[in-house]
Amino acid sequence: MAAVRQANKLISGPLYINAAGWDIASIPDGWVWQDIGNYYGAGAELLNWRENQFDIKLQSGIKIGDPVKITGTIPALYTYKLSSAVTSAAKGSGDNAYAYFPLQGNDGVVRGTIPVNEKEFVISASMPSGKKEFEAILADSLKNVYGKTGYLTSSTILEKGKRPETLIHTELSPPLDSIIYWFLKKSINLYGEALVKTFAYEKKGYGATDSGVNIVKDFWKQKAVDPGELNIYDGSGLSPLNRVTTHAEVEVLQFAKRQSWFAWFYKALPEFNAMKMKSGTISDVKSFCGYHTAKDGKEYIFSFIVNNYNGLPVSLVNKMYNVLDILK
Repeated sequence: MAAVRQANKLISGPLYINAAGWDIASIPDGWVWQDIGNYYGAGAELLNWRENQFDIKLQSGIKIGDPVKITGTIPALYTYKLSSAVTSAAKGSGDNAYAYFPLQGNDGVVRGTIPVNEKEFVISASMPSGKKEFEAILADSLKNVYGKTGYLTSSTILEKGKRPETLIHTELSPPLDSIIYWFLKKSINLYGEALVKTFAYEKKGYGATDSGVNIVKDFWKQKAVDPGELNIYDGSGLSPLNRVTTHAEVEVLQFAKRQSWFAWFYKALPEFNAMKMKSGTISDVKSFCGYHTAKDGKEYIFSFIVNNYNGLPVSLVNKMYNVLDILK
């Protein structure tokens, strides 16, 4: 809005948001519908708004089985509507509520359970299109200031190289080291998906997930990592179709350790069990990989994946920590 006000005298036509050059499908192949509607399943577009996620405020009943109300969202949604099919569950049962959105359309539903007697229980969900929500907010702001509608025209198909007569604002992402830092620290899957599409846009001229994944595979092939050990379908690992071996992960971590940027990469790794390592979680799968220096000074690079386990996740993690403690 500040840019619009500053350029007001130069604007004589509609305002365009140029999102050309990226695949209009924000969701990669292989993602599960239950994941797509939730904060960690936000798809990447050329313009991403508030990390394409929002919070839903829920109010449960006083008895098990009572319906749960949606009392609001943070921020308020302009283009999407939500209904609740959530019910109240036993006290201490935790967050078992999930948002479901169709890939086309504006009506979503929240299903599952939350504990009884919750006045403001907050869950996080993803916007099917952060760009679409941003456009609606900007259009509403323009209407409030200029008193007319139709001032904003969205365009994802502007001819390549073509620009509006007056360029009033260019939004730049944070620097790469900042993106990587939060991608690793908080497992923000959106960043991985945006990065892999950016690789494709820079190398091939079009931001598509499959092209970006092929670039990643080719890079590691040139570094002597067996392509058969990197069977990947997206940029974040959210797809259950992904298959990566522990051997390949260790080779990748060994490569990183030899690079000039390793100190920043190492700093970005989370710390679990007093060890610098990245965790991975998907249905019935848990993994850790990273670095550790033992008390005797010996350095270890490790990868540990457990597939198709039974039991509670917390029980499995404690058992994995017991194994990793051998490295200490």
